[in-house]
Amino acid sequence: MSLIESIQSAASAGKILPSTADNMTLWVEGNFLPDWALESIGELFEKEAYEELNDRFYKNMEFGTGGMRGRTIGRVSATAELGTLSEWGTPAHPAIGSNVLNDFNVIRATTGLFNYTKQYLKSSEIFDTPKLVIAHDVRHFSRYFCELAASTWTRLGGLAMIFEGPRSTPHLSFAVRKLNATTGIVITASHNPPHDNGFKAYFTDGAQVVEPHASGIVSEVGKVALPDTAKHLSIDLSEVVTLPASLDEAYYASVMDVALDKDLFKTSDVKVVFTPIHGTGGVATIPALQRLGVSVDTVPEQDAFDPRFPTVKSPNPENAEALSIAIAQAEATAADVVIATDPDCDRMGVAVRDAEGKMQLLSGNMIGSVMAEYRIVQMKERGILPPGGTENAALVKTFVTTPLQDAIGKAHGLKVINTLTGFKWIGEKIAQYENQLQAKLKETYGYQIDYDSSDYLKRADLLQEFSTFYVFGGEESYGYLGSDAVRDKDGNAAVVMFCEIAAYLKSQGKTFLDYLDSLYCKYGYYFETLGNVYYEGAAGAQKIKNILDSYRSDAPTEIGGIAVTEMKDFGVQVFHDADGNKIPKQDFYFLTLENGYQYAVRGSGTEPKIKFYLFGHEDVADPSELEDKKAQTQAAIETMKAAILSDADRRAEG
Repeated sequence: MSLIESIQSAASAGKILPSTADNMTLWVEGNFLPDWALESIGELFEKEAYEELNDRFYKNMEFGTGGMRGRTIGRVSATAELGTLSEWGTPAHPAIGSNVLNDFNVIRATTGLFNYTKQYLKSSEIFDTPKLVIAHDVRHFSRYFCELAASTWTRLGGLAMIFEGPRSTPHLSFAVRKLNATTGIVITASHNPPHDNGFKAYFTDGAQVVEPHASGIVSEVGKVALPDTAKHLSIDLSEVVTLPASLDEAYYASVMDVALDKDLFKTSDVKVVFTPIHGTGGVATIPALQRLGVSVDTVPEQDAFDPRFPTVKSPNPENAEALSIAIAQAEATAADVVIATDPDCDRMGVAVRDAEGKMQLLSGNMIGSVMAEYRIVQMKERGILPPGGTENAALVKTFVTTPLQDAIGKAHGLKVINTLTGFKWIGEKIAQYENQLQAKLKETYGYQIDYDSSDYLKRADLLQEFSTFYVFGGEESYGYLGSDAVRDKDGNAAVVMFCEIAAYLKSQGKTFLDYLDSLYCKYGYYFETLGNVYYEGAAGAQKIKNILDSYRSDAPTEIGGIAVTEMKDFGVQVFHDADGNKIPKQDFYFLTLENGYQYAVRGSGTEPKIKFYLFGHEDVADPSELEDKKAQTQAAIETMKAAILSDADRRAEG
């Protein structure tokens, strides 16, 4: 039986979805697949791996506004795909399919990005070759996809620049700006499971793409015909530029510059255990810490690059298990803090000692709140910010990040900007402030500044006079940004910022938990938690859609017996941020209950799941009541979470 006959037979018998049959037929009849790919599809039919075929072909992998992410190794692999495994267990070929990250989808994405940037340069009357910088993490096929994209770009007529090895995501953001590149790509799936990988696009400002570029790139990617990918399958690096070590040095300097008081490092004896969890974190973090004078120990078992992430269940620094080896080492060496970064080092998680000397994890909301308070206070003491604050300086956060940071920013007299989830929106804000400054300078004085080369303190003054100075930004999912030299969350710089606070608190004889309690006594007790509901594959995608759709068509009136007093539907209603800018439409809901507690609902942009963000708050009139308020709030949130997840199960069935 031929492949086409196998497809038709399976479809007729209801063993594969109609969309699976349509997509598979397009791929098989397109005359662009190499022999190994055709053999792999045939073998999966022979194995009757129909669920696998559905997952791989039921839809086309979407190139969304930021790129794409998904499996690059199937649950069931064909012999021709596996070939001879590498020393790291990487198959010979990425999985074949329309809904997996493989050669064909990477080439289509790169081609569409090239075509858009070429049009952008022409329409902007910039007569230049499209310049691309690519970074990649340590995952299966990351280097391969990097070289494949670079080769494709140069064949199309552009200039492609790559690093000699793995680099972090913020490193790429910095490089795009430093090299005046048109665009950038990071090959990474962040902290996803080992079988995943991704393709993330950046634009000229070093931030992830936003409108109008995002939809323009998506459109161009959609126009690339699958048969056109065949001519790019062989990799040619003869015209690809490998970036020099001087670029790394420039980035290390920017990471160190995020410290507000470098003298603290010289006098502190704070001891740090750091782990990159087999990822890129050590490339820039270790040199920066060592040059600042921080006593840092690494975790030998997790220092080496390894796409299997063999020592953890998940390479996610927000999970306690991922830090367990580092915590054990810290206990053995009496280290003060444990710090971990995810594989592409844009996120950071930590463990700190409590009053009894036991290690305790901090949430992303706690870390960001401590950073926000410390940095604002220090900036005021150094004259970077006026004592009473200013509306021309902003703390920027996502809606799903703790309201404690809203309280901190407002109490210090700053403007607080809330954005949709995703650091690209924070990057967009910084770009708006930069562009507004340049426009005002040109209008007032007839000149513009070399933004990245200008002195940070002078830039802060100019932004507060003519635009808005970005003070700090972050999101609850362990992403933080302390300067505008980079336009994405920066795990390397976050480590430096956290170590500075650790040094400060140790010099004061205080713990991080002491510091947090002082914030709760000042601003009220805030507690947050996250509820995740996972739905894998084609059937799971429908359940996710059912939940999101039902919130709009049948909004909850109560949760756990507590009435819902307001629901904001960001997909239908119109909202503006504190700058007066309209917030883009998105299937995202924010609900407030009668007791003042809140929760938000959104589908994950990177994983097959629904996320529920829960927020509790109680006023604290006196420090003596803080512990009772903590227990009260946490118990109420757990009850609320159970009710929300139970309701989600019902909604998932449609």
